[in-house]
Amino acid sequence: MAYKHDYDKILTRLTVILSKLNDGEALSVKELAKEFNTSDRTIQRDFNERLVSFPIYQENKKWKMQEGFRVEKTKSLEDELVLDIIEKITEGIGGKFSAKAHKLLSKIKNEDFNPIYTKLNIEDISDKFEDIQILETAIREKKELLCSYDDERQDIYTVTIQPLKIVNFEGFWYLIALRGEIFKKYYLKNISHPIMTDTTFEKERELDTLLDKSISIWFQRDIEPFEVKLFADKLATKYFKRRPLPTQTLESLNSDGTMEFSVTITHEMEILPIIKYWIPHLFVIEPQWIQEIIQEDLVIYTEKSHQF
Repeated sequence: MAYKHDYDKILTRLTVILSKLNDGEALSVKELAKEFNTSDRTIQRDFNERLVSFPIYQENKKWKMQEGFRVEKTKSLEDELVLDIIEKITEGIGGKFSAKAHKLLSKIKNEDFNPIYTKLNIEDISDKFEDIQILETAIREKKELLCSYDDERQDIYTVTIQPLKIVNFEGFWYLIALRGEIFKKYYLKNISHPIMTDTTFEKERELDTLLDKSISIWFQRDIEPFEVKLFADKLATKYFKRRPLPTQTLESLNSDGTMEFSVTITHEMEILPIIKYWIPHLFVIEPQWIQEIIQEDLVIYTEKSHQF
């Protein structure tokens, strides 16, 4: 409970400080320390570490928001629509993250009414606020991390990694990193006690391209991509035309409303859950071994279903 209490105090303090800066106030470390009943050193750490990514600067011992970066009410209908969508996305995350996002967005929205509704199941990671800040700083400064990790299959272990990117796939948060020369994905909620070291590393140049072409967290870096050809009936065709997969290529669009298309992947688990979801409206044309996996799983499912 002590950790959560400390987290709440830090998050509240940082939110108030940012709000004051956005309102044009020039802030003194000593005055803030007195207001929040904490030390000058803690407030200075807020500015130098926790708020380092914000456009703030110190002048005559006062902290200010840089000109041109203050958030003001929007007057554009297009901007309002974008903010409405962003707000609904953050609501899907839930918890304190959603509450704080709503408070910040209210500063630039002209009204509270939101005509947009979304249903997104995204993990709430607001309880990892401090850890994520350390991860972000390490990624930005290309510094190695020492942290604990629970892989849920064995005891928690300590590992040194090179953090590359925080990503979200299908609502779950992961840290993409290198462990030595090995490309790894770590479930973010299972990372704890991250410590940034002084050891630097080179940026992974191809990561953004790799992520753009990935379908799920199962993607691989050092595996030769391969093609899966699929046939979609009329019902499935509507979906895959509206929301194409990242590497989807149309092979043929038929007069009866069906289509054939291909998807380039690096791991079978990128496509298997999608095929199973769309049974009996999506079929594997090739490769044969993907089709066989689906058929074997269906046999197992049918056999086990008789037990219930």
